[in-house]
Amino acid sequence: MLVDQNGTPLSCVVSPANIHDSRLYKPTIEAFAPSEKELKVKTITADAAYDTLEIRTYNNQNGIQTNIPINKRNTKDPENRRAEQFDLDLYKKRGAVERFFSWIEAFKKIVPRHERKEGSFIGLVLFACGIMIYRVLG
Repeated sequence: MLVDQNGTPLSCVVSPANIHDSRLYKPTIEAFAPSEKELKVKTITADAAYDTLEIRTYNNQNGIQTNIPINKRNTKDPENRRAEQFDLDLYKKRGAVERFFSWIEAFKKIVPRHERKEGSFIGLVLFACGIMIYRVLG
């Protein structure tokens, strides 16, 4: 799930449970297709599970600032860890995505997932997102 700094959903990708979240990073970012050019993703803040060379390279190629802490388990030699810029104050605002997941868990039909078909499940998620946006804007 891609959310803005207020926890408003922007993009959603659904996959089987046996796929790591970092593998869904690129499809989730690419699913966000704003109508205006100036609304493109500028900064991504994510947890250490997304600290992969593939994600950092993708962000650099697309002009996206990466604010992901270094995952200590990704380096075999802790003495030779790479140095990346990391803004702790910006990272603390990552609670918006956690808040979104708390909101979505209030919809008992969505969590746990009972729908077998991906289309049915994504429809429920998008419907719940619509209700959440309506509550925020209304």
